[in-house]
Amino acid sequence: MAPRVDQDWQLGSGDSAGADPVSRLIFELSKLPGIGGKTATRLAYFVLKQDISFARGLSEALMAAKQKIGLCSECATFTDQEVCRICSSPERAAETLCVVERPADVFTLEQASAHRGLYHVLHGLISPLDGIGPGDIKIRELLMRLQKHPVREVILAMNPTVEGEATALYIGKLIKPSGIRVTQLAHGIPVGGQLEYTDRQTLGRALQNRVEVG
Repeated sequence: MAPRVDQDWQLGSGDSAGADPVSRLIFELSKLPGIGGKTATRLAYFVLKQDISFARGLSEALMAAKQKIGLCSECATFTDQEVCRICSSPERAAETLCVVERPADVFTLEQASAHRGLYHVLHGLISPLDGIGPGDIKIRELLMRLQKHPVREVILAMNPTVEGEATALYIGKLIKPSGIRVTQLAHGIPVGGQLEYTDRQTLGRALQNRVEVG
């Protein structure tokens, strides 16, 4: 008979040491972002159904990632080298720097194959309500980088949230006096979208970012 895990995984104290192995696995999986109790339970039982080699491979991959992956000394994205493959590539346009919030954003933009310059990862956004100020993210490192390398354009590619807009505005004001061109990702109606299902803020952005036809 399978153990009861619908309640056991929610250990109020955050200590899973006293739980049975299945409940502990569910509890640990539930710590992942976007993973609730039900999803954690499904994942746990999926793992348990697999061969022992699957669990061993997953465990080894996790440990190897934690032990070998660090931050690139240039852009602060995740890498297993001192300098990541993007920063060290002679084929990248070093005069264009794209600023993003998270390492995952670098991966997303690379998948789109739309940016051939370099990146800078902030590891967060300015959010006074959460106690996160400019000194808590990698803005100082960005400014130091701009002083050391000849950059012509900085692309601010933060998400269109209140925190993202505030961070972009703050960084833009710091950089513009240096004469470096500062741009921001355009926001508007997605390809295939319909006006009647588009929120007012997105419509407003689309009108502001309109382009000339022909």
